[in-house]
Amino acid sequence: MLEQLLCIELMHDVLNSWLNGLPLIAILRGIHPDECVDIGRNLCKIGFRLLEIPLNSPEPFKSIQKLSLNLKGKAIIGAGTILQKKQLELLRDSGGKFAVMPHVDLDLIRTAKDLDLVCIPGVSSPSESFSALDAGADALKVFPAELIVPKVLKAWKAVLPEDIFLLPVGGILPNSMASYISAGAKGFGLGSALYKSGMDAADVLANGEAFVKSWGKIESN
Repeated sequence: MLEQLLCIELMHDVLNSWLNGLPLIAILRGIHPDECVDIGRNLCKIGFRLLEIPLNSPEPFKSIQKLSLNLKGKAIIGAGTILQKKQLELLRDSGGKFAVMPHVDLDLIRTAKDLDLVCIPGVSSPSESFSALDAGADALKVFPAELIVPKVLKAWKAVLPEDIFLLPVGGILPNSMASYISAGAKGFGLGSALYKSGMDAADVLANGEAFVKSWGKIESN
């Protein structure tokens, strides 16, 4: 039991260090392996450290491996849309460090922890949140954020553990982050407002800069 508690505390510290500075996860859904490194490098230049490759992208594990090798020491790479245990093993073997799920699957969460992966399942209620945390989740993907407005998130915070990482995902824009932070969010997953399949590196960089600028204003207030 003590060993388990120490492991949970260690993972919390690891995640806190990853989110320190710019707590934004770049969700690169649809990205191809031949373009991922250029886009990843551009995002790293402006402060992004967490890059997520959803598994419904073309050859996702190839992209994860390329990013892990080329951005070692600059970014932490993970996978999203994880639905099967085998995918967690492939993620680990490709150099990925964190696993994001669209839902709560207790077996998947436990398997992710057994593989020493930071685990971020998707939740849409306090009940799901508590179940995920009991299974070992390191943070919670609040999804879809379009339906879980800041007022609702603030109500969640009244009952959830104080130090839990709540990361809204879904429809997040540069000008919508401040209200979620005031409600208790500690970071965000950024999807199509940052990257859409087919965008070139310059377009992604411009979108990223808009989020970084907005985050800077939040920090200064």
